[in-house]
Amino acid sequence: MGLPWGLLLLAVVLGRTAATRCPTPCVCDNLRARVLCLHGNLTAIPEAIPQLTKNLDLRGNSFVVIPVGAFLATPYLTHLDLQHCKVERLEEGAFRGLGRLVYLNLASNGIALLYQESLDGLSSLQQLILKGNRIEEIQPGAFGHLGSLTVLDLRANALVYLPDMVFQGLQVLRWLRLSHNALHVLGSEAFAALPALRRLSLDHNELQALPSEALARLDGAIRLDLGHNPITYIAEEALAMASLKHLFLDHAALQDVAPNAFTRSPQLRTLDLRENQLQGLLPLAGARRLERVSLVGNPLLCSCLLRPFHRWLARVRVQVEGACAAPLALRGRPLDSLRPPEMRCGRPQPRPSPTTPSEQSRVASSGQCPLGCSCSPDFHHVSCENRDLREIPQGFPRDTRLLDLRQNAFGTVPPGAFPGLKELVSLHLQSCSIRTLHPGALQGLESLVYLYLTDNHLSTLAATAFKGAPQLAYLDLDRNAFTRLPSHAFQLLPNLISLHLQHNAIRELVDGDLARAGGLRWLYLAGNAIQHIAPAALAPAKMLEKLHLEENHLSEMPTAALQGLPALSELKLSHNPIKRLGDGAFLPVASSLQHLYLDNMGLEWISSGAFAGLGPKIRSLYLESNKMSNVPDMSNFTGLEILNLKDVPFHCDCQLLPLWRWIDKLNLHVGATCGSPAEARGLKVKLSTTFLTCPGWGRGEAGGARPDKTRAAGKPSKKKRPGKSPARGFKSSRA
Repeated sequence: MGLPWGLLLLAVVLGRTAATRCPTPCVCDNLRARVLCLHGNLTAIPEAIPQLTKNLDLRGNSFVVIPVGAFLATPYLTHLDLQHCKVERLEEGAFRGLGRLVYLNLASNGIALLYQESLDGLSSLQQLILKGNRIEEIQPGAFGHLGSLTVLDLRANALVYLPDMVFQGLQVLRWLRLSHNALHVLGSEAFAALPALRRLSLDHNELQALPSEALARLDGAIRLDLGHNPITYIAEEALAMASLKHLFLDHAALQDVAPNAFTRSPQLRTLDLRENQLQGLLPLAGARRLERVSLVGNPLLCSCLLRPFHRWLARVRVQVEGACAAPLALRGRPLDSLRPPEMRCGRPQPRPSPTTPSEQSRVASSGQCPLGCSCSPDFHHVSCENRDLREIPQGFPRDTRLLDLRQNAFGTVPPGAFPGLKELVSLHLQSCSIRTLHPGALQGLESLVYLYLTDNHLSTLAATAFKGAPQLAYLDLDRNAFTRLPSHAFQLLPNLISLHLQHNAIRELVDGDLARAGGLRWLYLAGNAIQHIAPAALAPAKMLEKLHLEENHLSEMPTAALQGLPALSELKLSHNPIKRLGDGAFLPVASSLQHLYLDNMGLEWISSGAFAGLGPKIRSLYLESNKMSNVPDMSNFTGLEILNLKDVPFHCDCQLLPLWRWIDKLNLHVGATCGSPAEARGLKVKLSTTFLTCPGWGRGEAGGARPDKTRAAGKPSKKKRPGKSPARGFKSSRA
């Protein structure tokens, strides 16, 4: 039966109205629910886009800023393309209302920073393309609401550093693309929150060593791309990735690979080592499932030293690609065509690189290579690691950018130790028995950004120790013998961003310790003996974002010392003997704090006002392994992604009812169990029936009645407003 004439006429009129509702200069295809507004010089998102549009293409416009709620009028969008739109900033909440969006392309814009709420509201998003922006920093929590994302493309940005848990919330992400950035440093927990990741692309970065700790968190990853990084050596058991099948380390700076480098990656099938500086390999113990090794483009020396590797290839039936570079009689011969008797040992052959005629002109133009060191002119990289050197060599190529002097026995670094190295960016002096860094030791290193002095015997630093290295940004002094901060030395480091002083013997932080360290963003002081922090000790570091004080001897919460730190987002106090937290313990940093670690402290009591000021910005809270029997009201922590209450002896009586009611709503695994009374011991707080006998157990937080039969019938007593649910942004796994 057809529609009545009146309804049919109304449908036609509405259809024509919808068809004509198309903003200039866009093209609207209502049949396909698609709108194209390409290269229209638009400076704002058009307002008259049909509400039922599913595919919106805005490429080639000039928006600059995507404001809050820019797409609230088009809630049915599934695909949104904003490439080449000169976007510089995504305001917090820019994409709210797009709960159906599965594809978002923001490539080739000018975005420099991802804020915590920039991508809020995209709960169904599966692909996010941010390639070709200027992203230098990702604030922790930026991806916290993207629980459906499977592909994240961050290629060709300006990322230098990945902090811990930066990808928190991406529970189903399968491919993370970080190629063509400037990554130097990866936090050990940078990839800790990616349980479903299968492919990681880190090629074309500035990684100088395999980021073993960070990669070890990726149990399920199958493919890893690390090509085009200046990595010189793969150490013993360096790669511990249980599911890894395909590893690409092509076009790096590899000079050696330890025989058991891949023992802890037992599923490895493909190993791509093309275009490195390998003269040979030893049998790769533990790589029992390896099927293919590519050594194409390496200066392979097919002497008797290569026989063990050659025999191993035949025995385990591994396909090999590559050809001999020397000796002359075998040059160009494929490895798989050789017979063992042909691989003879005679006089030592010169290294094909960098001293062959084809390279001599380049080396001559930039200086020679000191005796006992290996120089890579293509990568501006020099390694003198573990050569039993007593003095720092001289005569490095003038264009050296990375100098690796680890594991020698210098004892001291004299003035002017590195003459002529104006282009040096990274200097490694770990484990060199250094007791003294003389004034002017770094004189002339005007491009130095990274200085690693870990595992030495330094206890003091002269005020002029870093004179001549004004660009120094990352300073690692872990595992030395400092008993206080070498404060005067920082006065000549105006660009210092990251300071590592972990596992020293520092006993207190006093006023002036961080004088003129105004640009410091990350301060790592774990594993010292700090008992006291003066109220103004940290105040000069007004840009401080991350403060690690775990494993010290603090017995009181250093609340006063947090004054004047408006940017602090991460505070670690784990493993300090702090027994009590009073009112307003975190009030000075309440407006910025996102990650708070209070675990394993022996906490016995937390006042009801201890968390005053903290609220929706808190993303992770660690309270596990403490001794309190209750916790304060945290119902306004609506942005939580991690809450750990494991091994806390909660007393499950009616006083705990607010906590029970709150965690019952959370979409998080919190691990809370009852410690008492005896009949409830060991039960999950969420599952305990003790609370069913409490007065008002069925009432909502606002006091409205919510009897059991109403809940069972699916009729809540109070309608929730969008965006106000305590579970917004939570993970999918339940406690």
